[in-house]
Amino acid sequence: MKELYEKFPNIDLNGFKLPEYYNWSADWIDYLAEKEGDRKALIFYYNGKRRDFSFREISDLSKRLAFHMKESGINKGDRIMIMLGNVPMMWISVVALIRIGALIVPTATSMTEDDVKYRTEKASVSGVITDDLNYRKFEKVQESIKLKICGWGKAPGWSNINEDNLRDFKALETHEKTRSDDPAILYFTSGTTGYPKMALHTHSSYPIGHYSTAMWIGMDKGGIHWNISSPGWAKHAWSSIFAPWDVGAATVAFHYEGRFDPEEHLKLVDELGISSMCASPTIWRMFIIQDLSKYSFKTLKSAVSAGEPLNPEIIERFREKTGVTIRDGYGQTETVLMVGNFPGTQIRPGSMGKPSPFFRVRIVDDDGNSLKDNEEGNLAVETEPQRPIPLMVGYMNDSEKNGEVFRKGLYFTGDRAMRDRDGYFWYVGRTDDVIKSSGYRIGPFEVESAIMEHGSVVESAAVASPDPVRGAVVKCFIVLKKGFEPSQKLADEISRFVAEKTGPYKHPRKIQFVDSLDSVKTISGKIRRKELREMEYGKRENNLGGVEFTTRPLREIKEEDEEDEE
Repeated sequence: MKELYEKFPNIDLNGFKLPEYYNWSADWIDYLAEKEGDRKALIFYYNGKRRDFSFREISDLSKRLAFHMKESGINKGDRIMIMLGNVPMMWISVVALIRIGALIVPTATSMTEDDVKYRTEKASVSGVITDDLNYRKFEKVQESIKLKICGWGKAPGWSNINEDNLRDFKALETHEKTRSDDPAILYFTSGTTGYPKMALHTHSSYPIGHYSTAMWIGMDKGGIHWNISSPGWAKHAWSSIFAPWDVGAATVAFHYEGRFDPEEHLKLVDELGISSMCASPTIWRMFIIQDLSKYSFKTLKSAVSAGEPLNPEIIERFREKTGVTIRDGYGQTETVLMVGNFPGTQIRPGSMGKPSPFFRVRIVDDDGNSLKDNEEGNLAVETEPQRPIPLMVGYMNDSEKNGEVFRKGLYFTGDRAMRDRDGYFWYVGRTDDVIKSSGYRIGPFEVESAIMEHGSVVESAAVASPDPVRGAVVKCFIVLKKGFEPSQKLADEISRFVAEKTGPYKHPRKIQFVDSLDSVKTISGKIRRKELREMEYGKRENNLGGVEFTTRPLREIKEEDEEDEE
């Protein structure tokens, strides 16, 4: 790790050899605390007030929390669920749990009581760190929990521990001797079918693997990075915890209550002196419709997007307003950053970019055979002869799923893409999101990107809708900008616009104008197309409201336009 740090960002990650034993908290965070202890590690912003924590403080507080955990009977291998917002105890808890070799189970605060029950039982959770708003969700599973910590606010019957009273605790003098391949993090990740799977990561796959994420983001040693994300999801661990601290950058924890306020966030970019930033496409879309001339962005050097592909139109509009190009990247809960538009490389808007130094990425058919350039296929990663360091061990206790994704010397991501002749990868969609219409395979992202270039659209989502003749047709759910009203004429106009941009067979034949798509998004802002698709096939109630139009045939629209011109 020290070698990586000294040579970052010019290290050859493919040539990096793992040590036999590695503990990120003791071997790295404590090293930073000793060598560069006064450097800012965490900037906590809440209710208009800022509080900074140095690496020395994070190291010390994590040792004190680790001591309490050990005293409470938590040992190496025990599974501990963290269900906190963007508060200091989130970061302190991660470092403390790695220090003692416990297995972290990140969980979003949006999870319901039933979600919590399923996850605690499935993962055999023996400890919980949560807050005053969520501790009641654990009432049904309290008997199996031996560690109960409320890390924000107060909860009766729980140990109320925070960054202030931790200073009165004893500090753990030693750390658990963990191997590089010992389990460290267990993520629940939703698939297209069945219950969430458990993706298992090791003490090397995340802490060391996220050097590639840091490279992609373009972080500076001593810089200030802000990842606008909620804890519990892989994106938060990616660039709120591991990537910035891997390179000695400070990370921002903005804890707010209520709805997301884009103007407040934009003000903080200037106020906190943010040098690099990561957000989901939804956030970037919300930013771009604000008056960006009110903000200087004088410290912002790097901006990236993750979660799902970002539309080229948004990238271009943000660059025009700020001078900063948002660079897209691709990865999964099961990995770290796999493919990205890296700093200093030529950016092709709409492209995922090129593979990170850790991964050998290919486009293959269902049998694992490599496809030619510009042919659409499965996005896969080579696992032989050398398995990538940042790749998960597998799905815990799920041999069937492991057999599905690990085969032919490859890891099949479940995503479809293509590679051009210059080595850039282009995202098509999840395997089950691909729309099959009249024998054509249509990627929803390409349709959505075209729609986003139309001047009336704020946001869109494309899915398959059943059709008796074509099998399925493209349907788009569209949120309009202020000043535009749903109409047959506008639906037809958008349909023709998409046809001209992407090809006639890809245009939407159904359009439902809605006020918002928030109810079908994950907490990280990713649209759950599966839910929209289920609405179309009658498996779920379509409660989005709005008004739907069946677009007229392109020939009719064209003829009418020609008559108007005459």
